[in-house]
Amino acid sequence: MALGDCWKQLSWFYYQYLLVTALYMLEPWERTVFNSLLISVAAMAIYTGYVFMPQHIMAILHYFEVVQ
Repeated sequence: MALGDCWKQLSWFYYQYLLVTALYMLEPWERTVFNSLLISVAAMAIYTGYVFMPQHIMAILHYFEVVQ
């Protein structure tokens, strides 16, 4: 029962995503291309943040002399 409710909730969120981004008007292959590009850009942003943010944070902390 809980798995069915979870699936129903995820389907509702996906439907809302389609409505808000107006992807419901696209062909299925166009929707796949758009979602692939969106996931790729989000993954690159997360990776870049994970790799470079600690260096920038440490530089800021050194600049303000919070860390010696």
